[in-house]
Amino acid sequence: MNPEKRRQIFELLRTANPHPTTELEYTSPFELLIAVILSAQATDVSVNKATRKLYAVANTPEKIAALGVDGLIPYVQTIGLYRNKAKNVIETCHLLLEKHHGEVPRDRESLQALPGVGRKTANVVLNTAFGQPAMAVDTHIFRVANRTGLAPGKNVDIVEQKLMKFIPTDYLMDAHHWLILHGRYTCIARSPQCWNCLIADLCEYKSKTHQPVKGV
Repeated sequence: MNPEKRRQIFELLRTANPHPTTELEYTSPFELLIAVILSAQATDVSVNKATRKLYAVANTPEKIAALGVDGLIPYVQTIGLYRNKAKNVIETCHLLLEKHHGEVPRDRESLQALPGVGRKTANVVLNTAFGQPAMAVDTHIFRVANRTGLAPGKNVDIVEQKLMKFIPTDYLMDAHHWLILHGRYTCIARSPQCWNCLIADLCEYKSKTHQPVKGV
């Protein structure tokens, strides 16, 4: 895909949604961090239902740490892998208090040192909470990048590197949100809604076999 086509794609996405953001509900970097840890292999809808109840009771590292794993589980048990996530959240809260004065760190290395925080989670926090250009490649973005021809790659690391290289600088801050929303609601896995797609005329999928990308 040539640079001009990429620019046109993001211009269309920006025109349709000038101020995109995550669908996770949060009011602080800490609330976002915990929500993203909980969101692994879970929907934003299910996480929001859980955190609305949790944050009404405890929404700081001190308060959540005080709950302990057993106290946290009742709030998150509707989310997949909740036992392991509860353990990671409590350990993360302790580390934030011990090493970061209760604040969420603003650098990737420190974020990824927290339990339950991988590169994707760190990228979400860096981009959404702290306004840093970062690309959190989840299954939706991986699919869109490959299917459209925007930044094809065999794994998420390659796709992330290509997206960071190919996306025009003036679109990079919001690109993560545009792509994930496009993959979640339009360029869906099994039956992409090409008939309802803003970028259909620029997408390279129409010239392929019209089969969904396998495994995503």
